[in-house]
Amino acid sequence: MATIGFTGTRAGMNQAQKILITTYLKEHRPDAVAHGDCIGADKDFDDICADMSILRYAFPGDIPSMRANTGAIQFQMPKPPLERNKDIVHYSDEMLACPKEMHEVLRSGTWATIRAARRAGKRVHIFYRDGTAKEV
Repeated sequence: MATIGFTGTRAGMNQAQKILITTYLKEHRPDAVAHGDCIGADKDFDDICADMSILRYAFPGDIPSMRANTGAIQFQMPKPPLERNKDIVHYSDEMLACPKEMHEVLRSGTWATIRAARRAGKRVHIFYRDGTAKEV
């Protein structure tokens, strides 16, 4: 079963990122996706996947005000966000990322998850706000 993990900014995806994510999912049709059930980009991603009838698993964080409560199947009990992000990486076969910034930054959960995925040897596809994408 191919599972695609997702990480993104609490600011949400812009239209360019939504188009890139939708196109990627249509081309690759994963068996399931996993995300952190956070407000912002996780909610946007979940909406896209729900519209495409893709099985969705949530790895929620333990900060109730940050939960999107998307309706995805809750895969585990809530954990601190950085710990939960590592669980998503390990559960997934590859990762998709929609950061707010155009370059890697510290003190960002999205970029920390991208780094964790690279350390784990996972393919990571980064979809930037300007409509460009790259694999790292």
